[in-house]
Amino acid sequence: MKFTCPLIAVNDIEVSKKFYQEILQQKIILDFGANVTFEGNFALQANFAELVGFNREDIIQGAKNFELYFEEENLDSFVNKLKTRPEIKYLHDVKEYPWGQRVIRFYDPDRHVIEVGESMEIVVKRFLQQGLSVEETAKRTMHPIEFVRRCL
Repeated sequence: MKFTCPLIAVNDIEVSKKFYQEILQQKIILDFGANVTFEGNFALQANFAELVGFNREDIIQGAKNFELYFEEENLDSFVNKLKTRPEIKYLHDVKEYPWGQRVIRFYDPDRHVIEVGESMEIVVKRFLQQGLSVEETAKRTMHPIEFVRRCL
């Protein structure tokens, strides 16, 4: 068996397509109208309740039990661009975790949680540039020394 992709229910496929294309720079690889698959291997589905036999009221927006995770090489630039979009609703602004990764979380048009974070390679490079040793960086990021060395 092969897992293919997560599929998320959306109210308005055109609004959601625009959001993922414009805000998150995702490229559509398949568009069947009510079902759209993106290059990052996730799909949007309109009319999900009807498709699977749920009552429309059973589709819960903002359920807070799932997120789509994206990585951005230049998080600061992305956040600055995001701040120009007044329609974006934030879960939180940029926050840095103990392992050094910075992330921002916000909602898509259907209140699915979106996380955009730095890749750990970027985090490792930042720590090394700040003068941490390979060993200190490995400990701080909780990544193996081999990974840190590959980021040099």
